[in-house]
Amino acid sequence: MWQQIITPRFSDTDALGHINNTVFAVWFEGARRDVFKIFTPELNLQQWPLIIASIKLDYHAQTHFQADVELRTYISRIGSSSFDVYQEAWQNGVKTVSGTAVMVQFDYAANKAKAISSAQQQQLVAHQRPG
Repeated sequence: MWQQIITPRFSDTDALGHINNTVFAVWFEGARRDVFKIFTPELNLQQWPLIIASIKLDYHAQTHFQADVELRTYISRIGSSSFDVYQEAWQNGVKTVSGTAVMVQFDYAANKAKAISSAQQQQLVAHQRPG
């Protein structure tokens, strides 16, 4: 598991005073940085090897402005060329949001999926979600 602490900005809030639902997709993407490094350690955009196939978010409780948010990132499934990144947002001991991004290792020149290597798979397995 990877962990990251986010301090919500005032601009992350909505008219109801809680963190806007659209912010979590951005926060979760930022928290996937270490996942990206498995596939491109230098984060070189000219050689980017990943593409998103799906993103799903579930909201469990409100997240508020004046408290830090802990983002937890796990690998929940590993396929031959795709894998699932499961993420949670926690605030004050409460899971407020969870989500899954289906990512595919992708060859943009050939316009097709590319197999995950055994070395990449081993790194992904090291961060698998328990259970």
